[in-house]
Amino acid sequence: MKKLSLTLTAAALAALLNTGCAPLLIGGAMVGGVTVATDRRTSATQLEDETIEIKAGSRLREQLGDRVHINVNSYNRVVLITGEARNEADRAEAERLVGGVENVTRVMNEVAVTLHSSLTSRSNDLVIQSKVKAQLIDARDLLSNAFYVVVERGEVFLMGRVTEREADRATEIARQVGGVKKVVRAFEIISEDELARITPKKQ
Repeated sequence: MKKLSLTLTAAALAALLNTGCAPLLIGGAMVGGVTVATDRRTSATQLEDETIEIKAGSRLREQLGDRVHINVNSYNRVVLITGEARNEADRAEAERLVGGVENVTRVMNEVAVTLHSSLTSRSNDLVIQSKVKAQLIDARDLLSNAFYVVVERGEVFLMGRVTEREADRATEIARQVGGVKKVVRAFEIISEDELARITPKKQ
C-alpha cells in the first residue's frame, strides 16, 4: 500500500512538471511561480506569457506529439524550452514552432537530444525546484517573486528581470541546493536605477 501511495505521488508530481510552470508546495501551502502583485512584468506581459506557454505547448503536441517531451516557460516574452527530443531535427522543429507563436521575442532552446526523462527524474526535478524556490524565499536580501525557476534533469534555469547583484546572489543560492548539477542564468539584467523605478513605493 505504501509503495502504491509513493507511486501515485510521483505520478502527480510529474504531471505538474508537464504543465511547464508547475506550482510549488512549500510548507504545505501552494505557491505559484510568480505573484502578480509583486511581479516585475506588467500585468499585460504576464498574460501574454501565459498565452504564449499555452499556444506553444499546443503546437508542440499537435506537430510533434510523443516524439518529444518539452516544457515551455515564457518570461517577458522570452521563451525557454527544456526537455528531450529524439533527434536534432525534432529539436530544431520545436524551436521553430515556438518561435512562430505571436509575441515571442526570443527562444532559448535547452532541449537535449536524448531519451525521454523518467518519472523518477521528473519528480526529482520538482523537489529540487521546490528547494531552490524555498531558499530564495528565505533570502532576506532578495525578492523571491522576481525569479522564475525551471529545473530539468537536475539543471536549474533561472529567469527574471533582475540586477546583476540579484542575479549573482540567486545563482549562488541555487548552486548550494542538494541535487543541483548546473545553474543556467537566463536573466534579463536591469540596472539598480531601473529597479528603483519599477519597485512599488511603500505607503
